[in-house]
Amino acid sequence: MMHSMMTVVIAGTLAWSGAAPLRLAAQAPSAETATPKAAPRMADGHPDLSGVWWRGADIGGRSAAPPGGQGRPQGGGTAPAQPPPTFSSLYQPSAVAHAKTLGDKDDPTLHCTPTAFGTLNVSLFDVGAVGQIIQTPKFVVMLTETYHGFQIVPFDGRPHRDSVPPSNRGDAVGRWDGDTFVVDKTNFTDSNWISAEGRVSYHSDALHIVERYRRVDANTLEIEATLEDPKVLAKPWIVPKQILQLAPFDQIMELACSGIDTQSLKDAAPPRTAGKN
Repeated sequence: MMHSMMTVVIAGTLAWSGAAPLRLAAQAPSAETATPKAAPRMADGHPDLSGVWWRGADIGGRSAAPPGGQGRPQGGGTAPAQPPPTFSSLYQPSAVAHAKTLGDKDDPTLHCTPTAFGTLNVSLFDVGAVGQIIQTPKFVVMLTETYHGFQIVPFDGRPHRDSVPPSNRGDAVGRWDGDTFVVDKTNFTDSNWISAEGRVSYHSDALHIVERYRRVDANTLEIEATLEDPKVLAKPWIVPKQILQLAPFDQIMELACSGIDTQSLKDAAPPRTAGKN
């Protein structure tokens, strides 16, 4: 099997930290962190979503969650839970037929193109496993470590921009629903996929994403999302709720991508899908 793009990204994440055990140790409960602190708030009273967010450990660590969300059923059972649907599992018949013509070599991330959503079901991550949010009185800025990724989300009541060309991550506007920040994304290009790692997940230019961010407490961020694409999906994809933790470091770094970096992955990729989605 080819090494996935995510493996390359995560390897870089682990390398720059220099002390993954210290990261994990920083997550250990203490007397000071046993009782969750309230979420910080901005001067306007809205919760402050700012911070570096991850799953609580590097991928493969004790708190890392699988891409589909929860891996075990409620009640302490040992049998795996029914896996949640994926974007491509909801394809219309014509989309299923087209997806069968695609494979690892067609994955746009091998050409350093960001995903439209995210391989770990968190758009803040893209194909990585950590992201940063910076909140100002007018904007929420979302940064990813991969592909120079960013998204600027205004929440001052302005509409979507009709004059800008379609983009890989879409055009975003936000609004507050109580303490929940709602992000509406439209105007996507159809040249990338929903996720990476050879998971065939192409979409159309009719893609529409709505995300809901809620900072539960000082250290916890909940994210819900729904993806609609009437040209390829039989019904909307409701993404499993994602729960992120505030990282014990306050800056992300750039993990650049170039065609040279990914050439070995392109060479090793099989030409057709092996059933991943």
